[in-house]
Amino acid sequence: MGGSAVSLVRVDRVVVGVTGSLGNLAALHAAVAEAQRCHAPLVMVNAWTPPGGETGYRRAPWRPILDLCREQAATTLSTAMFDAFGGPPPGLSVSTVLIRGQAGQALVHLSGHPGDLLVVGAGRRGRLARYRHGAVARYCLSHALGPVLAVPPPELLRALSSGPRRQLSRAGIAQFRS
Repeated sequence: MGGSAVSLVRVDRVVVGVTGSLGNLAALHAAVAEAQRCHAPLVMVNAWTPPGGETGYRRAPWRPILDLCREQAATTLSTAMFDAFGGPPPGLSVSTVLIRGQAGQALVHLSGHPGDLLVVGAGRRGRLARYRHGAVARYCLSHALGPVLAVPPPELLRALSSGPRRQLSRAGIAQFRS
């Protein structure tokens, strides 16, 4: 049976975390597709914290570093649609939210309304990579009140990050040429 995994769920709004990473582009593509399919607005969210986290910042506060972090997060949000699609898809209502805080908590909080669909990148597959990079997706999957769509990284990104180039040839680089 084809179609979307969330086709039986009423979706009034799609919330997606945006990091600007290559793996996150797959989650953004999936979020846009769901928003278009459901004729729902898309809310792009970037949650940021100062280097060293809030505890580290409290120990050595310096306002310019906060301004720089906020500016980088805003740039990530403003360029994400251009990186993924070359610009905002026509006919799609898009809003952005920039929030200072932990990504998982911010996404769960912002997607807590009835009819919200939360879209997150599922992270990498290896044991160590899951521990280091999958914390946001795991948090969202275990704490969100509504449906969560966890999008795996693109096949090419998995092949490139899995190790030596010989593994890339085993994955069949020809399938990535168009």
